[in-house]
Formats: sequence, structure tokens, C-alpha cells
Amino acid sequence: MTLISDLIRPTVEALGVELWGIEHNIQGKYSVLRVFIDKGGDGITIEDCEKVSRQISGIFDVEDPIPGEYTLEVSSPGMDRPLFEIEQYKNYVGSEIAVRLRSPVDGRRKFKGVLQNVDDDSVVLLVDGQEFKLAAVAIDKANVVY
Repeated sequence: MTLISDLIRPTVEALGVELWGIEHNIQGKYSVLRVFIDKGGDGITIEDCEKVSRQISGIFDVEDPIPGEYTLEVSSPGMDRPLFEIEQYKNYVGSEIAVRLRSPVDGRRKFKGVLQNVDDDSVVLLVDGQEFKLAAVAIDKANVVY
């Protein structure tokens, strides 16, 4: 999603919000592109989502970065916010997070525990009294547990 994020980030930020992350779920010939936006203070409003959606739709009409049919959704990351970039993890040290890996570590792909530490290329989770150091590149999906 780097290409898409590079394409829309300047416009999203010009509207006064942060591009939190992007999910692209493909189901057959249809897909859903979810764009998560965030901002401090009062949080994201429906109007923020509408403004960003209109602007992104205009960019996509010109650039056409996604082949085939898709649905564009713009929303807040919510309380159980997904984590996309290693910098985002740093804000949640001490919080419980759930992680799904691309391939197993110690025979498992799913971990839920307290985030202990974050460096440039890994996260450390405390799960049932045991620490697991997970490479950031191995993480398929992660979110804060609400």
C-alpha cells in the first residue's frame, strides 16, 4: 500500500488529518480499500471522513491505482485501532495488543499480550509471563486490544 499511501498522504494531511493506515481486502474481482485517518483533539468526525473520501476519489479517478472494481471506505481507526507502522507501536508500550504473523514463531501465528518494547525492526510482547520478540516484517496484522 506504499504507492497508494504516497499518492494520497499529501492530500489527506492538507485536510488537517493524519493518514493512519490502509487495508486492501480483495475478494474475487471486487475489493475494499479502507483508509484510516486520525487526528488529535476531538477525534475524527463524519465530515472529516466525507472530505477525505471525496478528495481520494478525485485522485483515484485520475491516477486509477487499483485495477477492477473496489469500494472506498474512509474511517477512524477506532478504539481497537490497527497498527501499521513501527512508529505507531511506540505509542502503545504498556498496552495490550493482538498480533497475527505471516508465518509461525514457536509454532504459533497469533499472540495477544502486553507490548513491552519497540525498536526499529521488532516488538517485544509479554504473553502469559513469557516474552516474545517479533520481527516487524513478520507481522501480518496487529491491533490494540480495547
